[in-house]
Amino acid sequence: MTLQKTLLFLAALGASVSSLAATAPDRARNYPDRPIRLIMPNAPGSSTDTMGRIAAAKLGEILGQQLVVDNRAGAGGSIGLEIGKNATPDGYTLIVTSLGALTVSPHIRKNLAYDPIHDFEYVAMYSRQGNVLVVHPGLPVKSVRELIDYAKGRQGKLVMASAGNGAQSHLNGTALMSAAGFDSLHVPYKGGGPSVAAVVAGEAQWTITPSAATMSLIRAGRLRALGHSLPNRSPLFPDIPPIGETVAGFKYVAFSGFLAPKGVPRPILEKIRSAMQQVVAAPDVREQFALQGAEPASGTPEEFRKAVQDELVEMGKLVKVIGLKVDQ
Repeated sequence: MTLQKTLLFLAALGASVSSLAATAPDRARNYPDRPIRLIMPNAPGSSTDTMGRIAAAKLGEILGQQLVVDNRAGAGGSIGLEIGKNATPDGYTLIVTSLGALTVSPHIRKNLAYDPIHDFEYVAMYSRQGNVLVVHPGLPVKSVRELIDYAKGRQGKLVMASAGNGAQSHLNGTALMSAAGFDSLHVPYKGGGPSVAAVVAGEAQWTITPSAATMSLIRAGRLRALGHSLPNRSPLFPDIPPIGETVAGFKYVAFSGFLAPKGVPRPILEKIRSAMQQVVAAPDVREQFALQGAEPASGTPEEFRKAVQDELVEMGKLVKVIGLKVDQ
């Protein structure tokens, strides 16, 4: 290549790089200019789905573009997270956290296709909630103690529904049985919605699942609430006592947030995070969360990631204690 051609090539390359650099702020400034795909790793009607849709509707309102929910349930949320991980990192795909898929699946599934800590951008948390222990209204029990005693008299004959192996409802239910000394037949369903529906229909007798999946059914009399997993009594559940008042030490607090594929440009992430601060501060969102037995949550991406990392460690201990088997 002649010197003149070399100089022309370098000049063209420099102009191309400058052009790309110049368009990056423009992309962030104009973001979003089309609808955003929201991958929902859990089934419709689940707590994850309910809370995620509340947050997504307000986020879309603030950003000026609709968030289109794409339910990709299966494998305890792992399928949805894998799809999200492999999406183009341009800010037009967000992922709702599936706490089981982030903190339980790494302990019980071989060849998991993602690293829960390092393969995602941690965008923003939006809610915290407790799990609620519910039974079919026809079951002759009205308290946690009565359920324990009733189940002990029928060891293995009651059915405990869960959202799937490794889901919150599976681990919490198994932990409760272990701590209280009773047994039930575990039946995993394909998501939180179907597992709760099974208790409503009488196919299963009880489940312990995130509050957002149950509160409207409790108010309608289609489920009976016996206790919640928060460590203390809460105005979110004014008529429901903590399970820990009957089973010492039993507690669990779930949290939800938005992830993104690794590599989304920082200005776009910051724009979403700023909008999420408005989401959790909005009075109508707070009211809707309260109706689901949840409270708004916030914090830095680093705090969000650390919360998942801490929960990953704790779930590893629980998986070992209750003897969950490794799955494919």
